[in-house]
Amino acid sequence: MAISKPELACVYASLILADDDIDITGEKIQTVLKAANVEVEPYWPGLFAKALENANVKDLITNIGSAVGAVPAAGVAAAAPAAEAKEEKKEEKKEEESEEEDDDMGFGLFE
Repeated sequence: MAISKPELACVYASLILADDDIDITGEKIQTVLKAANVEVEPYWPGLFAKALENANVKDLITNIGSAVGAVPAAGVAAAAPAAEAKEEKKEEKKEEESEEEDDDMGFGLFE
């Protein structure tokens, strides 16, 4: 999923406002966008302001960063034994196949 240019511009404008401890409103997002010479459809700033009106953007960034790192680590730890078991099965299967290949040739190396 690719983010569109207007969405990205509004995200950056919202982050700038949050970093400066300024309330995030549609008008203020539009002001930042105008200062950056970025044109977006008029509904984008209001949409982002509405979505972020009851959110603390700084806390969202902090919490998302820590949660994202924890989830993959737990997922990798749980998936590791399963991956090792699959690798062992593959190795056993390869060994069996190589033994069968010797039989298919009609002679063995040590016969």
